Amino acid sequence: MPDYALEQAAGGRVAGVDEAGRGPLAGPVVAAAVLFHGPPPETLAMLLDDSKKLDAARREAACTVLRAAARAGVLEFGIGAASAAEIGRINILRATHLAMLRAVTRLATVPDVALVDGNQPPRLPCEVRCVVKGDALSLSIAAASILAKVTRDRAMARLDGRWPGYGFARHAGYPTAAHRAALLRLGPCPHHRRGFAPVDQLALL
Repeated sequence: MPDYALEQAAGGRVAGVDEAGRGPLAGPVVAAAVLFHGPPPETLAMLLDDSKKLDAARREAACTVLRAAARAGVLEFGIGAASAAEIGRINILRATHLAMLRAVTRLATVPDVALVDGNQPPRLPCEVRCVVKGDALSLSIAAASILAKVTRDRAMARLDGRWPGYGFARHAGYPTAAHRAALLRLGPCPHHRRGFAPVDQLALL
């Protein structure tokens, strides 16, 4: 389970940063940054984990509590995204880093240190420390992973209403068999990512 030790060891104002949606064939990549104003209450900490380990209901519940904690001044968060068009122009890694930059710059407080999940450091307006599997180690990164995942899933559900037939609400743009079949049947929509081979190959048909 993640804890607050990495934040305390870093000292100063520490934000956790994570993303959701690097692997899908469609939709944006979304990042979140979370800065706790001190160790979070145990009741909140117990809800937080790597978003991939939580089912949708637990992620939604944790997201609701995190947003309430932000309103209460326990934490602050920022959300940033990069669109499918931006991913196609600059590649998924650079787009992920752009989303992270947008998330951090939307925090009300400029952090001294950003703990970033993974091993690829983005350029941010503060010191960056990469933490491999950080969403399983750091409470602020775990919180960011939940906010990013829930935000992106909601965005894909909205896209499902605008582009029916692809099943975005079910698979969130990931390359499932059903999504690949829909792509073959319907071709790419404007929210499919150019530069991803399955999309580019079908766009040429």
